[in-house]
Amino acid sequence: MSALEEHEDVYAPDQLKPTNRRRAQRGAIISAAILLLYFWGNQQGNTEKVWLVVLAVLLVGAVIGDIVLRKAGLRPND
Repeated sequence: MSALEEHEDVYAPDQLKPTNRRRAQRGAIISAAILLLYFWGNQQGNTEKVWLVVLAVLLVGAVIGDIVLRKAGLRPND
């Protein structure tokens, strides 16, 4: 085998540490709530409101998707 065919995966030390899944889910929900608090800010048009709602829905959707995939066994439990 040549040097081009052999390679090892390189990981940073923080990539191997397990993350706290519950803390990440809470952070996403809190971030979505904070985004929705800016809904009543001083925007002139509705474009900002649409972006705020879309981002909040995406955050909540990611959390719900993660929960559903873990219950279905398609993602490993940490």
